Amino acid sequence: MTLTDDDLRRILNRTRVVAMVGASTNPVRPSHFVALYLMRRGIRVIPVNPAQAGQRLGSETVVARLADIPAIAHVDMVDIFRRSDEVGAVVTEALACLPDLRTVWMQLGVENPEAAAVARAHGLDVVENRCPKIELQRLGGELRQGGFATGVISSRI
Repeated sequence: MTLTDDDLRRILNRTRVVAMVGASTNPVRPSHFVALYLMRRGIRVIPVNPAQAGQRLGSETVVARLADIPAIAHVDMVDIFRRSDEVGAVVTEALACLPDLRTVWMQLGVENPEAAAVARAHGLDVVENRCPKIELQRLGGELRQGGFATGVISSRI
């Protein structure tokens, strides 16, 4: 299913809390700087990574599993930084323990048509092979098509 820019705007504008599966406390990992970018935009990012549980990423403590996130967190979106073949298990766990979930987002290079179909059958929006950081920047005019800055800093007085 192809999403329009309006679809992406709607999803991103309503998202307040993201559970980021595969988040890393290592500052050179893409999930790390995506998490920090989203946090700076006012989105709460709850990092999920069993190997780093208990560590800090920005203002949040990493949890081991989605099931470790309290229901009062009201997670809107699961952002998946895992291999495509692992997405099915993530979606199954998310459906079981995140009652407010509205979106399953699979990062660049991550696609799983079967898991996407399950999520859609449960009424969720699904985004595959995209990055919310890139989409927020692109839709907000921060990036040009090639991924370069749009000149927010200017020599004009």
